[in-house]
Amino acid sequence: MDLNGLFNTLARMFVRSATKAGIDYAARKGKPEAEMTPEERQQARQARDLAARAQKAQRLVRRLWR
Repeated sequence: MDLNGLFNTLARMFVRSATKAGIDYAARKGKPEAEMTPEERQQARQARDLAARAQKAQRLVRRLWR
């Protein structure tokens, strides 16, 4: 693998992890788990599940349109 391919791979890994962290932060509305009520935890879990399903659908559509 050349240096450009290595850089692109590392950049994709970084962007993917940053996106997941941002989605988790948004689902929790900036609160740590310890400060959340059980209802807020459930809502955050549902938001993360919804985001995961949206990402799967995005990958599926991308695969279909290649």
